[in-house]
Amino acid sequence: MTFVFAERSVSLFTTLLPAIFAVALSLFFGPSIFAQAPTATTPASDLIHYGDLIDVDFVGSVEYDWRGSLNPEGFLDGLELASDPIYALCRSEDAVAAEIAKQYSRLLRDPKVVVKVLDRSGRAVTLLLGAVKNQQRFSIKREAHLSELLALSGGITDTASGEVTIFRPTSLNCQQTSDTGAAASPMIHLTLAKILSGDADANPVVLSGDIITVVEASPVYVIGGVNNPRQLSSKERLTLSHAIDAAGGLAKEADESDIIIYRRENKSTRSVSVDLRKIRAKAQDDPILKPYDIVDVGQKGRAKPKFPPAIDPAIERRNLYKLPIRPIE
Repeated sequence: MTFVFAERSVSLFTTLLPAIFAVALSLFFGPSIFAQAPTATTPASDLIHYGDLIDVDFVGSVEYDWRGSLNPEGFLDGLELASDPIYALCRSEDAVAAEIAKQYSRLLRDPKVVVKVLDRSGRAVTLLLGAVKNQQRFSIKREAHLSELLALSGGITDTASGEVTIFRPTSLNCQQTSDTGAAASPMIHLTLAKILSGDADANPVVLSGDIITVVEASPVYVIGGVNNPRQLSSKERLTLSHAIDAAGGLAKEADESDIIIYRRENKSTRSVSVDLRKIRAKAQDDPILKPYDIVDVGQKGRAKPKFPPAIDPAIERRNLYKLPIRPIE
């Protein structure tokens, strides 16, 4: 490799002025000033992220080649002959290669540099939680939409409330600004109705580090003299009679005149006595159930309980680190 040390007629101050100016901008605005925003030709998933294994190849030479990851500030560590720190976070491979070649052209004659992301598996995982059949972690290595992840998780369960939220932490992806250039909100709210209807605006691109939650509806419990005691979802207007029907209807030993609704109010529990026969005869209103109500249908020969029933919702103790990781390649 031939070194070229051309004489310069400019002053030392003029030579150092660009570096001083770049450092000043970095200190004032932060390193993000050097970041390259995603464009129509460069999807966010193709830009350089934290955790990527990056290879810098000087074509025709191995002396200056480099391989590694970004430091916590988003710069390439180890390119010791570069005149200025090279910021690579959320920039394309070609843009970083062009900057490296420009800086090394002071030492090398027309250097040819190729930058390549060798491994994207170190990126922050995307979580899909809530009312889906299979909660999972995803390693996003290409552009993927919300509907694809929902399908890969087996679809929506009947406990879904109809709302989907996406929490998008900062610094874990390369799409942190809105179309107007303003900082994007870290929380995105969507509805299942629009997602399932094929609304493009309700089917965003999923990014590394996103936490997607298909919100579960608050529960209502039906116990006692029904054929299928169960937990129901209060996502829609649910009346007492409909809840009993959804629990398989009255059992043979049921006492339909002795139904109690236990309702949480502040720190206490209030009980409401209901006669299903009067409801069917239109002599009594069919009460609307509220989240966390417990409907206890009486049973013939059973003594009336002295205390409200204790319901164990059997909440799954989720260990997010043990959820399977599925690559999206």
